[in-house]
Amino acid sequence: MAQILCKDLELGYEGSSIISGLDLTVNAGDYLCIVGENGSGKSTLMKTLLRLRQPLSGTLEMGDGLTADKIGYLPQQTLVQRDFPASVWEIVLSGCLNKCGMRPFYNKAEKKRAYDNMEKMNILHLKDRCYRELSGGQQQRVLLARALCAAEKILLLDEPVAGLDPKVTAEMYETIYSLNREGITIVMISHDIQAALKYADHILHIGNEVFFGTKEEFLSSKLGKAYSEYFGGEEISNG
Repeated sequence: MAQILCKDLELGYEGSSIISGLDLTVNAGDYLCIVGENGSGKSTLMKTLLRLRQPLSGTLEMGDGLTADKIGYLPQQTLVQRDFPASVWEIVLSGCLNKCGMRPFYNKAEKKRAYDNMEKMNILHLKDRCYRELSGGQQQRVLLARALCAAEKILLLDEPVAGLDPKVTAEMYETIYSLNREGITIVMISHDIQAALKYADHILHIGNEVFFGTKEEFLSSKLGKAYSEYFGGEEISNG
């Protein structure tokens, strides 16, 4: 079932178009990776999916009962955010804020949700640690646990491995892939086309050329073949 449906979508700032004519469908359980050049509009598209920006034209529809409180979001971190002086528990639990409604407190179910997601991300031992004292990889796991507290159907991830070392990067990709296999829909922005083609089942490329389709369709396309030639052919196959 379609969770996100974009038809002839045009995105931009102050009337200036960045992307136009975008058709995109994300079904429940998909793993979509968004790739493209810097400045091509990847983050703008993500903010539009989150309803933080309005499209210039076209339609954006949500289906499968998808509402704002069922979407988890892992944004790119700023230097200020990395130095945030709160405990790991406080940050993860804040992912349940949208579920509180008018309540000024977290209920038992929300606290259990935070606890379970910390356990899933293997960070329970960090529960009382200050977030800013953690390594980059630990911080990303905390933020992913926080996003999972909000997510019931879908996770939107904006460069989730930016700034991480190769070992932690590989672990993070495997964690995200495991979440997808458990039934969470993944929409991820990445500059790593090789990782995208290893884990994702659908590719959206935006920039001078726009492509949306399955991984196999991308590899058979002119754009996919160009990437394959650049990386030496077999390295960018089906992973």
